[in-house]
Amino acid sequence: MRNISVQALLQTPIEERNVEIVERKGKGHPDYLADGIVEEVSRSLCKFYLDNFGTILHHNVDKSLIVGGRANPVFGGGEVLDPINFIIAGRAITEVREDGSSKSIPIESISNTAIRAFLKKTFRFLDIDKHVKIKSMIKQSSSELINVFNSDKTMPLANDSSFGVGYAPLSQLEKTVLESEKYLNSLKLKKELPEVGEDIKVMGLRRDKDVKLTIATAFISSITPDKDHYLNIKEEIRNRVADLAVKINDNSVNVFVNMADDLSKNSFYLTVTGTSAEQGDDGNTGRGNRVNGLITPLRPMSLEATAGKNPVNHVGKIYNVLAGQIAGNIYDQVDGVKEVYVKILSQIGVPIDEPMIADVQLILDKDTSLQQIKPTITPIVDEQLNDIRKITNLIYEGKVMLY
Repeated sequence: MRNISVQALLQTPIEERNVEIVERKGKGHPDYLADGIVEEVSRSLCKFYLDNFGTILHHNVDKSLIVGGRANPVFGGGEVLDPINFIIAGRAITEVREDGSSKSIPIESISNTAIRAFLKKTFRFLDIDKHVKIKSMIKQSSSELINVFNSDKTMPLANDSSFGVGYAPLSQLEKTVLESEKYLNSLKLKKELPEVGEDIKVMGLRRDKDVKLTIATAFISSITPDKDHYLNIKEEIRNRVADLAVKINDNSVNVFVNMADDLSKNSFYLTVTGTSAEQGDDGNTGRGNRVNGLITPLRPMSLEATAGKNPVNHVGKIYNVLAGQIAGNIYDQVDGVKEVYVKILSQIGVPIDEPMIADVQLILDKDTSLQQIKPTITPIVDEQLNDIRKITNLIYEGKVMLY
């Protein structure tokens, strides 16, 4: 019998609280980039290991630092003066012995190629050869972690004592913040408003029935000819996000864009490349979005950096994805549930499908009792744990959100 706990949560649902705060750091934000490069390197390592050895070997490349460069953006032009530095560190299998011979794995080449590919698909105006420097500091994995990783061919053993957290459903504000950034970074909008850069942050506040969205969005200086053009596009962004928000929200929504602009000083959010990392804004893995793509201080969260960890036995990654899936399945399949919160705790060295606890907390409709629905909850959790190895492929194939 697995350690599954199901309990009622005596708590005010998020939509009924007086205050709610939600944040999303968009795909050009330095912290998002820090997560993105390490996850791309992890997936590239997985592919190399599978192609050459038929299995994913041990690695955790979940440490990165982005050191901002120096730039001089001006209306109609600008230049990058000092490049952005991308530094990645971690552990991975760097050499494999087979049939009496050893094969070295080109870790640095794999890492650099993956980071360049990620940046190329993320940005339109970042010149990877001129604007970027990459330094890979990935070292050989320790033998103890390798043993834990490979000790059980049927079910991987947890490489850490860690926990994952997930919940469902997203609130209206959470959906609004998430969809606003995705829209502003969509191919459609970039085609219609190419001046809008990739570095976008959306901060949402709901106070009772009043919603305020504060958006910071970089502009591309070379195709923004002057102040008037900038202000016109800024107003267009505000109007478009407001139109999107009212389709998601029952509440009134006010949108604010680039509030740090100072017209009296001719100070505007201009960038040459589309990211604030060009001008001294740094980034670090794990400081950005959680696995649902949001930062939600009024909800339970794990501080674990999911990006870059191996998708086979690193519970800090797998359990966060799993907890969100379990919460979503329960909310979708069980009537009478207002909110679901799931926390899953591992114990190092124990099979990943046998957590120390899988705790499900439910906020129920007033006409629903825990005894009434509890028998339907445990089988959902149990089934998801049975299928936990499927998460490895979902992560490797890029089919789940991680940040």
